[in-house]
Amino acid sequence: MPRRKKSKARAEEESTTSSPQCEGITQSLPGAQSHSTSQEPERIPTITTSAVFSCTRSSEAFDGQYEHRVLVYEVPPFTEPPGTDCLTRKASLLEQYILHRYKMKQLIMKEDILKIIHHSHHDRFAEILKRASERIELIFAMDLKEVDSVVPCYNLISKLKLPNNGRVRGGRGLPKTGLLMNLLAMIFMKGNCAAEEDIWKSLGTMQVYAGRRHFIFGEPRKLITKDLVRLKYLEYRQVANSDPPRYEFLWGPKAHLETSKMKVLEFLAKVNNAVPTDFPTYYEEALRDEEKAQGVDAAKP
Repeated sequence: MPRRKKSKARAEEESTTSSPQCEGITQSLPGAQSHSTSQEPERIPTITTSAVFSCTRSSEAFDGQYEHRVLVYEVPPFTEPPGTDCLTRKASLLEQYILHRYKMKQLIMKEDILKIIHHSHHDRFAEILKRASERIELIFAMDLKEVDSVVPCYNLISKLKLPNNGRVRGGRGLPKTGLLMNLLAMIFMKGNCAAEEDIWKSLGTMQVYAGRRHFIFGEPRKLITKDLVRLKYLEYRQVANSDPPRYEFLWGPKAHLETSKMKVLEFLAKVNNAVPTDFPTYYEEALRDEEKAQGVDAAKP
């Protein structure tokens, strides 16, 4: 067998042998000292991304038999105790279907969603859809929006204006927006400038490694140090006077333009089932930035 085919097969095998439970990987970053007068230590928001999925080659041809086939992506399950209720199971199945349609660049039709959740649960349509869309938002930083009300259908929309609706490069695939939001959060919580070694250490806890191809993100080093830098979402620069050379990351101009510290903190708060004010140090800094931005806008002629 040619060497090229062996590499592809090996990559596929690695993706199929991921954790069978596809559990979410979380990483807590050290925070700044709390400005609060309380004796309680300030809560640190958790950086989270679903970096591990189980991909089954036998299900590449998704044929619409929603209830009886293994879907392309087994999304990390909701954190529910044993004996998960039926609505949660329906939402989890719907979540997988939505991601599959996104990957194939196809709209999500309401009539297909109704087939997935079964006629016995049509009266709970809104609740099931809400559960599935919220889960996708927390993992991928994508919003599920209705794009046609005449023939009801939905699409996932990236929270940032990344090319190809969050995929970064042309073609099919899963969104990179969640990874980017996590990177922006890491930089924010590291004092707005994060050493490259700290970034890779954090990503390693998510099973994302430089030089090792990831079946969602591709080659992470290229994505992070080349693509996202070229697109101006990240700045990647050498640390002054470092010998041997060391590098660090900052927010790029597109990140400053399309999001804010407050929006990133709101995203992290949702992930942590909290509100931004639960993290006062970061909230105060984000609020100062918001007020500064509003002052600049007010001063414009």
